[in-house]
Amino acid sequence: MTAPQPPILGGDTRGDFPTNTLFFWLADASIIMLSLVVLAALLNASWDIHYWMAALLGGLIFAIYAQPAGAIGTRRGQPADSFIWPITTAWGATAATLTAVAFITQTSNEFSRLVTLCWFLAVPLLLFAWRYAGIHFSKKLYESGRNIKQAAIAGSIDESAELIRVIEDNPDLGLRLVGIYDDRNLNRDSEKETREDLFRGNFKALIGSARTGVVDLVYITLPLKAEKRISDLIRDLSDTTASIHYVPNRMTFDLLHSRWIYLGPLPTLSIRETPFYGADGWLKSLEDLVLALIALVLIALPMAVIAIAVKLDSPGPIFFRQKRYGRDGRVIPVLKFRTMRVCEDGAQVTQATKGDSRVTNLGRFLRRYSLDELPQFLNVLRGDMSIVGPRPHAVAHNEAYRRLIPGYMLRHKVKPGITGWAQVNGLRGETETTEKMRRRVEYDMDYIRNWSLWLDLKIIALTAIRVLADADAY
Repeated sequence: MTAPQPPILGGDTRGDFPTNTLFFWLADASIIMLSLVVLAALLNASWDIHYWMAALLGGLIFAIYAQPAGAIGTRRGQPADSFIWPITTAWGATAATLTAVAFITQTSNEFSRLVTLCWFLAVPLLLFAWRYAGIHFSKKLYESGRNIKQAAIAGSIDESAELIRVIEDNPDLGLRLVGIYDDRNLNRDSEKETREDLFRGNFKALIGSARTGVVDLVYITLPLKAEKRISDLIRDLSDTTASIHYVPNRMTFDLLHSRWIYLGPLPTLSIRETPFYGADGWLKSLEDLVLALIALVLIALPMAVIAIAVKLDSPGPIFFRQKRYGRDGRVIPVLKFRTMRVCEDGAQVTQATKGDSRVTNLGRFLRRYSLDELPQFLNVLRGDMSIVGPRPHAVAHNEAYRRLIPGYMLRHKVKPGITGWAQVNGLRGETETTEKMRRRVEYDMDYIRNWSLWLDLKIIALTAIRVLADADAY
């Protein structure tokens, strides 16, 4: 599990390929228009004024939607897959607008249905492909030593340790570390012995380097309590052309999906926030709804068979409803097929252990292959759970672990899941030690920080493999 890179890195886009917003718009419009021309020719459509208007409108409308969707511009170190959702969103809105225009103007019959469908499907793939090519080309330039930005750090070696590592370990960022500058005594740093070679002097020396063009970017890592020193440094650097970025200490705040949010005209930095905000929230909900409906259709008959088997195997109810924490710590009833002779859901809940006498004969089989979890697709359909997310724990376990593990409750910033990132990384089953639960929580936090639709699909695929190969569930 790798720690996410600081979000401040790569904020400067000058010198990247490509950087100019107008260039992006022209390139996107060209791809949109030329793809329609090529498809019309390949599919033998009769090209006329209607196709010309569709091509032009497609390019113009996409340019309108692309900027707010985040599909325009790149920054150093930006992964290519970060464009998938913005491009899909912007082009989806464009396609919907074009369809509405054709309907209103009663010109839809002028277009080949096949050409239109292929165009709607091909454009986002082509737009993503050229962005991927551009980012790959930029990385090759950086690795060859061209188009490099000279970066300096204002702060102590200790405060800058992670930033130094990121810059030095990622040549594809296109950054070369000029050095570290600080007004304070170097002897105060614990890292002094190993990184003293990077120290270049005080802030006066930094300003001089920025004025002479030796430094292109300045990353400030001073603690927030040094507000006056930070403001003074920014004021002095305003007399230079260097770009300035502030890098917050993630160890101080344990940033969880932080972002700038405006409260009216006032910008605020969210320290801890759910990733499922705005469009991403809708995408996650749509994913859960579609996949849950498909799953329930496929497992309806197996669930009926299991329900009958549970009833015949031992006395008691078919389903076990246990109170667990959902999103934002709200208590939700989580459904499972009953696998034990007891239904514990009180102030103290004992986890199942290997060879547990409370587990029924059928229950051992159901738990081994996670078949007891199938009713939770109904929880997903109700909106209490997601297919992928941190696994929910019994309320009693939550109350115990929240006192033992700092930040434990942050895993409840999202809906709990039927499967999760921790489970496919070998942390399925009993958490007999606090350390094992701590590792599970670390993976949950990693999932929340780095969520994407593709990560969800990866986890779902890995779950199928792990269930068959993993012997840790009992």
